[in-house]
Amino acid sequence: MEVKYDKIGIDYNITRKADPFLTEQLLKHLQPKKEGIYLDIGCGTGNYTSALKKKGFQWIGIDPSIEMLEKAKRKNENIDWRIGSAENLDLPSNSVDGITASLTMHHWSDLNKSFSELQRVIKPNGRIVIFTSTPKQMKGYWLNHYFPNMLSDSITQMPTLERVEAAMKDAGIELIGTEKYCIKPDLQDQFLYCGKQTPKVYFDDQIRHGISSFSSLANQVEVTEGLLKLKTDIDNGKINDIMKSYEHDFGDYLYIIGKKTADNNTC
Repeated sequence: MEVKYDKIGIDYNITRKADPFLTEQLLKHLQPKKEGIYLDIGCGTGNYTSALKKKGFQWIGIDPSIEMLEKAKRKNENIDWRIGSAENLDLPSNSVDGITASLTMHHWSDLNKSFSELQRVIKPNGRIVIFTSTPKQMKGYWLNHYFPNMLSDSITQMPTLERVEAAMKDAGIELIGTEKYCIKPDLQDQFLYCGKQTPKVYFDDQIRHGISSFSSLANQVEVTEGLLKLKTDIDNGKINDIMKSYEHDFGDYLYIIGKKTADNNTC
């Protein structure tokens, strides 16, 4: 994963910016306090970490990619940036007041170990807010029509909500709620399904490069053929029927909110 994101990180900041609405949603679910210290897992180039810092809260950003963290440091030197992963945080027990993880959980190599580590470092009653997507949601992306193998590989690496809930429970983290998110037309963070309503964005090489599914998982022959098919369907209007056939009410992404209960204190 380090090598993958060292490569993606070269131009990552061009298309992957902190979206204001998503930032506010993270804050809503995290419920941070000014005196607290908070942790952003898989922070990448620190776009959301920096945006959250600007709201007046103290943050630690952890990521396995040196390339990503170097860019994060240049963006904001007042954040404690550290090399690490969800499985190995290298932080004291009960040392942070809350944790966020945005579009990174599918890269965790061991879900149970990761949640145990999160449970270890967070204080009792501290919240964990994860922004992710589920296999059920991703099967509803119209991208499946044009890039079936890429989406299949992406879905395979994405844990189900049931699996996440079980890993949280085993680690001593209570699931206190979920909230689905549907792509908005003014989305500023160009992640996988950013083009839900604007298919033409996928013709932009930089946008595709900033999306790990396109830059790391996809077969380039499939991408080339899929883009040609997409262009044809946009030109003849068939794209509207394709998009309509994939409509559902599952949401496109999901906030998962957990809490370390007081009786699960780790010494």
